[in-house]
Formats: sequence, structure tokens, C-alpha cells
Amino acid sequence: MRITFRQILVSCVTMASLAAVSAYAQEKKTVSTTGKGSGVQKVAQGLHSSTSNVGPSVLGQFTPGIEDISVTSRSVSATGVTNRTPGGGLMPHQTAPRSQSGVTRDFIAKQSPSSNITSLVADLPGVTVSNQDPYGMTGDHIQMRGLNETQIGYLFEGAPLADPINYAPYTSTLVDTENLGSVTVSQGSPDLNAPFYNAVGGQITASALNPSHKTGGFIDVAGGSYSFNKEFMRLETGNIGNSGVRGFVSFSHTSYDNGARGPGGLFRYHVDSKFVKEWGDGNSISAMFSYNRQQATSWRSPTLAQWKQYGVGFSYSPAFSPGNANYYKLNQQNLNQQLIVVPMHFTLTDHLHLQVSPYYVHQFGPSLGGENIPAMGGYYGTEQYRNLNRGTVVDGNILTSSRDPWDQKTGGVNTSADWNISRSNTFSFGWWYAYTTHQELSDFRPVSADGTSVSDSTIKVNGKILSGYDLNFLQQVNTLFIADTQKLLNDKLTLSAGFRVAMVSRQGTNLIPGANPYKMQGNYFEPLPQFSASYQITKQDQIYINGTTSFRAPESVEAYSQIFDPNSSHAVIQPQSLKPEYSISEELGYRHQDKFYNFAMSLFNINITNHQVTSTGYIPGTNMMVSSPINIGGQTSRGIQGEFGLARWHHISPYVSGQYLHSTFDNNFNTGTGSLPTAGKVAVGAPKFTAAVGLNYDDGHFFGNFDLRYVGAQYTTFMNDQKMPSYITSNLALGYRMNSYGRVKHPQIQLNLTNLGDNHYLSGSSFTSNAKAHVTSTGVTEAASAPVYYVGGVFAAMVSLSAGF
Repeated sequence: MRITFRQILVSCVTMASLAAVSAYAQEKKTVSTTGKGSGVQKVAQGLHSSTSNVGPSVLGQFTPGIEDISVTSRSVSATGVTNRTPGGGLMPHQTAPRSQSGVTRDFIAKQSPSSNITSLVADLPGVTVSNQDPYGMTGDHIQMRGLNETQIGYLFEGAPLADPINYAPYTSTLVDTENLGSVTVSQGSPDLNAPFYNAVGGQITASALNPSHKTGGFIDVAGGSYSFNKEFMRLETGNIGNSGVRGFVSFSHTSYDNGARGPGGLFRYHVDSKFVKEWGDGNSISAMFSYNRQQATSWRSPTLAQWKQYGVGFSYSPAFSPGNANYYKLNQQNLNQQLIVVPMHFTLTDHLHLQVSPYYVHQFGPSLGGENIPAMGGYYGTEQYRNLNRGTVVDGNILTSSRDPWDQKTGGVNTSADWNISRSNTFSFGWWYAYTTHQELSDFRPVSADGTSVSDSTIKVNGKILSGYDLNFLQQVNTLFIADTQKLLNDKLTLSAGFRVAMVSRQGTNLIPGANPYKMQGNYFEPLPQFSASYQITKQDQIYINGTTSFRAPESVEAYSQIFDPNSSHAVIQPQSLKPEYSISEELGYRHQDKFYNFAMSLFNINITNHQVTSTGYIPGTNMMVSSPINIGGQTSRGIQGEFGLARWHHISPYVSGQYLHSTFDNNFNTGTGSLPTAGKVAVGAPKFTAAVGLNYDDGHFFGNFDLRYVGAQYTTFMNDQKMPSYITSNLALGYRMNSYGRVKHPQIQLNLTNLGDNHYLSGSSFTSNAKAHVTSTGVTEAASAPVYYVGGVFAAMVSLSAGF
């Protein structure tokens, strides 16, 4: 295990330091703390959580409510901290009949202001997050119960805003951390009415803050290691006359250098706005708009051998040389997005409630990678070309910027209704429709002889753009659901049953010469029943059981289309299995929640057929990474998870979570020329043990937050002949919050330290069948294929200054 004495020592010293801060603050306090977070929990003016007042409907589905959090001059903070959530914001009250955890502003506000939605849930039970940069801005690699982010549904403001084809969530593009109200994680199953067709592993739900009722705003500026800087400002309209409308608009800029991870860096411009109109009894319309412009130097992923040789220094080249495709300026990722979500809630009658959520999202690149292509005799698809007569020729090759200007647009609407037939019986029904278009036409542009510029014009062959793939993809989704919830025994027993049917229609074409097949289609019709029962033993104690089904349509356009390259006479990537992944899961759980502590635990079992393991790797001979699904057959995952959080006691709130997981493959792996004996092997990306410890202190002025995470070793090949070592990381936040001064509300200074011990570790990986050569069932030797790994973020420090006004 990669845990050194230094990491253990740093963690122990940090825990002792927080205890010392607590003792010092208690000694120095000579005035009453009423209204500053001790006994009377005041609320902050203008910061409103849109999910803190939700209530469970059927099978864990959530119907958003509105909770106004009013902030006064005696409020705890301008950042939204109320110190009311046990575990320092890591264990909010839950009632859904399933495993469910979450984080609130009490936790979010004390993390780095650069964090994304995925990085914020890393302490929750069974959640393993693979960070690549120390600031949590890039990458959304996550595993829950042996399943990764492509098998988890992401909801933001009630709309499914992950990529609808490759299922990447891109959460850094959705919302600034300062505008994020709460995040809820359902580790085993999605909501029955959730607009997903990939969530075999659960769902993650995030919501933005609601606008303030009073005019004002919030400002946050930060600086730190590796030239990190962020500037953020939110302006609140307050109530606009007597219209019942209020809103906010925010803007941020973020940038940093890669530092110890090599040359290059990241910059990001982001805009959020949200407006809310409320009237009558439970009627509301919200409108959320977001814009994101982001460019970052790509992280270079090493094999295990390269990691042992270079460590965190494995990166792209800082200096240019002729023919050097690894020059860092040629390898970049652009994530651009615009989204609109308009969730609406109507009380039609005393017994009938309607929810309608239309949305639109536009995501586009380009992704860039350096590549040398033949100046003569290369290939356009399967057709060989002559002299290109472009660029600078070095050893018969032309150095190019290989571009993937992917462009994707999705529009949809999710509608559901709850009919209260009687006081104890609710019938729910709904429909979701979505339409997606996706275009990808890769091209190659020559790089100047000194590497200082890239041509604006693309290389063409016989008047056509030289490309490895010219993809056009269409998708339509329809899902229908019905459900019924019955309360019995004085509302102590709740029984829910529902049925959802998902219909997904896809077709893709590849216009590259020689593409075979030129056109592929996929049509999926999946019936998905669910059942749950919960019993409220006492007001504080609940037990539940559930059985759910989910499916995932095949991931990525690469599942439907070949990928070509000018260096190869044939396709370098072939279409994969088009069978849908299907899961059946069961849970048995218990939770206790009172004013002193919260505790929850659950036993779970998941059986998956046609399990599609996502393998991310480089197109051979290039720096372009693609995701490709591999059908491993069946997989069974069983385990137990739990979490415990104390309410504030002497301003301290501790938290502990953990999971034991036993996940195995059910079938031998078909290589195409035979099979490998993988049945019974431990599944990839499924650490046996994970755990987290959190400690929060907040007396209204001094505050601190510490967390320690452990992730066990993970196999990265189906044959279990290579694995990623276990690792431990820890983070610390310290700060001081001042009293309000006139219109300046609670200015504060905050220090965030990530990866305290500067542990150099591998945080995630792609997956292959075997890292060593093995003989298949037919006697054919299956060549070795080395996985590539994500390198964990190094140590970084950040100081931020913030205030409301």
C-alpha cells in the first residue's frame, strides 16, 4: 500500500491541530454565540437551497420543494453555511427507501472553490473519485460499487445533462461551486421517473442555489499554487417589484499552470444565471442558464512501467523539436457548453400536481492531439493517397494537429404527475422525450517548422478533408412510467411499486471511404420494474428493502462506427457489442436520525448481464484518447456500506464512512479468437475496501474541515495480472469568518490544502483483458495489452477571500 510515514504523521498532526484550534477558540470566546452557529441556527440572507426541502414520492423519486433560507446580519456566513447538517455537511436527513447520501452547503462552502460536483462527493460511502489535478476541476472519473461514471445518471436542476452518448458528466461545465446548493448520491438505483437510460449504478443529483429575496451579491477571489487564480461574482436582483420574480447572474474566471505535472495549464470562463417565479400554493417556474468556455492541456496517462520510470513527471514535452507530436501545445482539450433548464411545478388541484422540465444543452470541442502522418502513401479510410504537398516533411512524415471538433445538441422534456387518490395512496405517471444530434469530422492541420503555429486550413485528399472518422449520429428517447405508493399502519409502512419502459432509437453513419458498415442502427426496448418497502420503526429509526432494474444503452459513437487513421490501411478501432447492459439490484438498509447523530447502513447485491466495461485508451500511434465499451459478460457485486455523522457538539462535527465490496466476473472473456478464463476473477475498478474520515469545526468565527480517504487496491485487467496500488489522501481547510460591516456581509479568509502529504499515486485507469500474454481456450496466444492510468493530483495550497454584500 502506498502509505508512507510522512502521510500518517501529517494526518495525525492535522487532527491534533484541529483539536487545538477548538480548545483555543473555546478559551478565547467571551461573548454569547447566539446567532453565530452555536445554538440558534440563523439563516443567510439571499442563499436558498432548492433541494433541502424535497420529499420522497415514489421509489425514491424526489419532488423539489422551495426552502427559503433567510440570512440576517447574525447569520453564520455569506457562503451559505448554517452548521445544521450532521457530519459537517456530509450527512443530511434522508428518507428514501434506498441507499442515499449527500453533501450540503455546510460542506461544499469549505472546499476549494474550484471543486466540481464529482470531486465533492468523494467522502461518501462507496464513492471513489479519480482526481487528476489538485483543484478538482478536470475529470469526472468515479466508481460506485464497481461501476463507473458512464453507468451513473447525473441530474442537474432535474435535467440529464451528462453527454447522452458517451455518458461523460463534464460537471465542471455545469455550475460554479459558489452557486451549488447540494448534491445527493444514490449508490444503487435511480429514481423511477429519472430521465436516464444508463444509470445501472445509481444517480447523482445536484441543484443550484435559489436566488435571494433581497438585492445584493457575493464575491470570491482566490489564489494558490501553480499560479492558480479564480475570480467570482454573483449579483442578486432580489424581488423584482410585485412580480414574484427574483434571480441572480454570476461570472467567473479560473486558470492555473500544470506545475509538477508538466507544461501547460487550464483556463475557464463561466456564466450562471437563475430566475425563479413563485405563486399560489406550490406553483413555481425556474429558469437556469449556464455558459462554459474551457481549455486545458491534456493530462498524459502512463502505463505502469512508465509510471515507475517517470512518476508524476510523465507529461507532454515542454519544448518543440521537428516532428515532436508530444509537444504540449498540440495536445489540448476544449469543453464548451451552453445549457438551459426550465423546471416547472404546478398544483392543478388539491390532489393533482404536475412537474414539467424542458431543457436544451449544446456541447462541443475541439479535442486536439499531435500526430505525424505519412507525407506520401498514407491512407484516407482504406484508400491510399499520393503526395500531400503540405507542411514540413521530417523522415517522410508531416507533423499535424489532429483535431476532433465534435458537436452535440440535445433537447428534451421530462413530465410527471402525482395524483393523490386518497390520504394514503398516490398514483404517479410520466413521460420523457429527448432528441440528440452529434457530428464528428476529424481533420489534420500542418504545424509550422518551428512549432509556433498551426495552419488554418485542413489537409485534403482529392478535394475532401483527410479524416479518420466522419460521423453523423441521431438519437431519440422515449420513456413512460407508472407507479403507486400506499401508506399503511398509521403511515409507518410505505409500499411502492412502479414500472418504466425505455425506448431508445439510434443510427450512425461514417462517410469515410471503406467504412464497413457505412451505417449502423440500434433500437432498444427495455421494461424496468421497481419495488420498495420502508417501515418507520420510530420517528428516528427506519428500515427499508428494495428491488430495482436498470439498463444502459451501449456507450459512445465508437460502439457504432469504425475509426481510421492515415498510418493504417484498415480501421484501428472496430465497432463493439451493441447489446444493452441490464442490471437487477436489491438492497436491505437501516438508518437512524435524531438531533444527536445520524447513522445509516445497507447490504446490497447487483447482478449485471452484458456488462460493458469502459476502456479508455489512445488511438494507436496518436495522442487522441477515445472511450470504447468492452462486453465482459456478467458481473456480480455484493457488499455492505455505512456512514455515521454527529451533530455539532462543542462546535465539532465528525463523520465516518466505509464500504466492503466483493465484485466478480461471471463469464470467461471472449477475445474473438478464443476465451480467457476470467470467470470468478475480481472485477476491474472494484476496490475491496474504501473509507473516509471527516472532522469539521465551526464556532461562527474560526472554522476548519479535515478529511482522510483510503482506497484499496484495484485490478485493471480482466485476468487480474495487473493492479493499481491502494492509496490514501487527506485535505484540510482552515479559515476565519468576521462579523458583518454595514453592507459587507461576513467577510472571510479561507485556506485549502489538498493532498497534504503530497502523496504521488495512481487514482484511476483504463482496462484491458490481460497485461501479460495468455493462451486462450483455442490455443491462440492473446498478446499483452497494458492499461494506462490517471495520475492523482499533487499537493496544492489555495487562499480565498469572500464576502456578501
